[in-house]
Amino acid sequence: MSSTRGLVTDTISFSCVDGPGNRFVVFLQGCNFDCIACHNPYTIQLCTDCGECVPACPSGALTLTELGAVLWDEAQCCGSEHCIEVCPSDSTPKAQRREVDELLVDIRRAAPFLSGVTVSGGEATQQARFVHDLFVAVKAEPRLAHLTCFIDSNGATDRATWDLLAPVTDGVMLDLKCLDPTIHEAMTGQPNGDVLDSIRHLHGAGLLHEVRLLLVPGVNDAPDLLDRTARWLADVDPRLRIQLTGFRGHGVRTHQPALVDAVASAMAEHATRFRAVAPFDLCVV
Repeated sequence: MSSTRGLVTDTISFSCVDGPGNRFVVFLQGCNFDCIACHNPYTIQLCTDCGECVPACPSGALTLTELGAVLWDEAQCCGSEHCIEVCPSDSTPKAQRREVDELLVDIRRAAPFLSGVTVSGGEATQQARFVHDLFVAVKAEPRLAHLTCFIDSNGATDRATWDLLAPVTDGVMLDLKCLDPTIHEAMTGQPNGDVLDSIRHLHGAGLLHEVRLLLVPGVNDAPDLLDRTARWLADVDPRLRIQLTGFRGHGVRTHQPALVDAVASAMAEHATRFRAVAPFDLCVV
């Protein structure tokens, strides 16, 4: 039994895009990146309890207490995203403190149809103790012990965090926003040193399931940059599993200059560049 609590934005009982097989996904609130291409920007910041969302809620599911805290009534919520749209902090009032044991109840219901559990975000490693205790609980329960435990991460954490998580983690899917440090910082607001170190460290530990590259036209997809990226990754392992994802603007915040959607022909060219460098286990989405 575990009463460890994490700040959870949402869960999905069945997903086929968050790791191998069919997975239960836990999205955690809070991220140490502020990516221009984030498709879930409301998971970045923590709610400040400013109350701007309360009058915007069409179902009356949000209230502001006398102590100045915004409370969300899930049973009354109609699923509207007005609260997110009006939030001045790009956050959500719907993130809830949930115990590991609460999540286990939901995982048990779906377990017969699952391959595993994935913790995503926000950024999962920002709540490493919660992730650790959730995975410990999953592996300790006989009816859940067959489930693999994966992390979807931006890689911006230290080795001590990975060493905490390694004994209970089966794989990590890690995003590499850009190999070039200047472009990376322009895209995320943060340097990429820890990301690159995490890739090498996790590969050495046998935990690097996949490196994911989100390619934004005109931002991080220059041919010479992709050639350098492919060579760097090949130096880690020429047979790495790599996913090239073309940017799509749906759900992304307004940006100046406007970000442009990737096209299939360009993504095919990018894949050809990577395959010319090494026999990567490559997929394009």
